[in-house]
Amino acid sequence: MARDGETRDGVELTNLDQPLFDGAGATKRDLVDYLDAVHERMVPVLRDRPLSVMRVRPGQPPFMQKNLPKYTPDWVRSVTVWAEASHRDVTYALCDDRRTLIWFANQRAVEYHAALALASAPDRPTHLILDLDPPEGAHFDLAVQGALLVRRALAGCGLDGAVKTSGSKGVHVFVPLDGAAGPEDVAAATRAVAARAERLDPQLATTAFIREDRHGKVFLDATRSGGATVVAAYSPRIRPGLPVSFPVSWSEVENVTPADFTVRTVPGLVAERDPWADCMPAPQALPADLVEEGHTIPIARVQAMHEGKRRAKAKREAGPTDA
Repeated sequence: MARDGETRDGVELTNLDQPLFDGAGATKRDLVDYLDAVHERMVPVLRDRPLSVMRVRPGQPPFMQKNLPKYTPDWVRSVTVWAEASHRDVTYALCDDRRTLIWFANQRAVEYHAALALASAPDRPTHLILDLDPPEGAHFDLAVQGALLVRRALAGCGLDGAVKTSGSKGVHVFVPLDGAAGPEDVAAATRAVAARAERLDPQLATTAFIREDRHGKVFLDATRSGGATVVAAYSPRIRPGLPVSFPVSWSEVENVTPADFTVRTVPGLVAERDPWADCMPAPQALPADLVEEGHTIPIARVQAMHEGKRRAKAKREAGPTDA
């Protein structure tokens, strides 16, 4: 248990008894102790990946930190990446060891969002990832059904994946890759898997990026590619009770809820094994036909942007309507 004034692995811990955030039901001490308890499972998931974190400060809304602050210790490894969207260099942390993870915990970094490729091989995504997001107000079970649909689509093209809760209301499916495909081909294959899953059950699932077009269906989010990030396995989330993104086997996924996995329950679940490593299949090659199909599917964000502009123009041209 961490104590105020304690130095752990060279990191001085401070303000441990402060509430972590409103509604957390936990203190900063709980966060530090959790991340230290699971560091042997979590560090391998983060190692050599440019890292963005969600931090919380007393009296402020949570914020995403990508660029390392100037006061970062010199022993924290980092990598500088050109960000095309913002046209600037961004210096990301590489959380390669326990000491760095504890330092982040002391910075009140609650969520850990890792890049999809290693810093040592930035043009080779390590996984194909689909994010299954249930509609507003829907039960977690609907996201699980979406994940099972994706599993069927993957099996249809000879692929297999692992599943984890997002720590919020959805689930993530990860397919480990052999490193042969570049970002554009992985992104294309991700779109194709989502499209194939949607065709299997269009009443359950949709690939519609614009929220109003989803009509109460599970959203098969195929945009976790390229420069995107995804919350890491074992990462806490900024939600009441501090739930954790946690791996489950396909045989168990229909029998769990996000509330089963919190900073209080997870240390005991990973003390003797690494569920994420246990669930992950061997790396696989992307089928050529899947990649080819994906390249015929428009990129969702670009398509949505053009469609939004088209709808706005149509609305302007139609003029005001009677209330």
